[in-house]
Amino acid sequence: MATTGTKDSARIVVYAALAGNLAIAAVKYVAFLLTGSSAMLTEAIHSTVDTGNQGLLLYGMARARKPPSPSHPFGYGMELYFWSFVVALMIFALGGAFSIYEGIHKIRHPEPIENAWINFVVLGLAILFEGLSFTVAWKEFKVVRKGAPFLRSLLVSKDPSIFAVLLEDGAALAGLVIALLGVTGATVLGLPWADGAASIGIGLLLVAVAVFLANETRSLLTGESASPAIVQAVKDALNADPRIESVAEVLSMHLGPQEILLGVTLDYRDDLTAVEIEEAGDQFADVIRGIDPRITRVFVRSGRARAAYLRPLPEPQV
Repeated sequence: MATTGTKDSARIVVYAALAGNLAIAAVKYVAFLLTGSSAMLTEAIHSTVDTGNQGLLLYGMARARKPPSPSHPFGYGMELYFWSFVVALMIFALGGAFSIYEGIHKIRHPEPIENAWINFVVLGLAILFEGLSFTVAWKEFKVVRKGAPFLRSLLVSKDPSIFAVLLEDGAALAGLVIALLGVTGATVLGLPWADGAASIGIGLLLVAVAVFLANETRSLLTGESASPAIVQAVKDALNADPRIESVAEVLSMHLGPQEILLGVTLDYRDDLTAVEIEEAGDQFADVIRGIDPRITRVFVRSGRARAAYLRPLPEPQV
């Protein structure tokens, strides 16, 4: 089962990516101005978009930490999902689409790359710094995936602040390699179209990442359930109690990476009194919350009495 990381570790991942992308973007723009390379301009725009994306993720994380209010009784955890979706749109429009357009334009109107050695130096440095940022995200992702398969971990992850940065940094590294091949083809091999082709390749890569991120955050925005392992653990814990005849229903929804809303409908033994059912409901809510620290709100309903018990989110500690 893949779980989410801590809030502090997620912020560290985003801050590391933000610092790296900001520095790399500045260097790439200087290199483009000195060489006129289309692939370098594409990479500079890519790093700029990534820098803005980290800022949006940090803003979403800050919004998600707001306490519940009368207008949002379950809190603002889904703000992070919304801003992650905006990040996916930015990668698609400002990164992928522009890169493809710039590449097509460069192929139709090729221009020689001046001072190509500058591009090679900048690309080498960018690969180094991007690799450091990717390493930070990868280490955190290894912690939360707990040995699960890579793709499966991405699909079940509930924290876009980690998997979005991981995919962005991975795409950035791959894009740098593509840009390096394009510059090499245009300068060393004498293929003027290679620079533009590299831009198109980078654009297609970004579009693929954007589509994946958009689909994952769409699922979270529309009320994705907790992992099957958590749901099954809740069922097993309740079925083990002799006061319960059967677990009629277990419903769950992620309110944020670290918040799960869970509701259960239970069929109690017929010989239990209303008072005993009420006491059992309170006890079961505590048992359920003990299964996973992310389960912050629990509703327990009796299938016979149709009584509901709410265990509210504890007051945030200052």
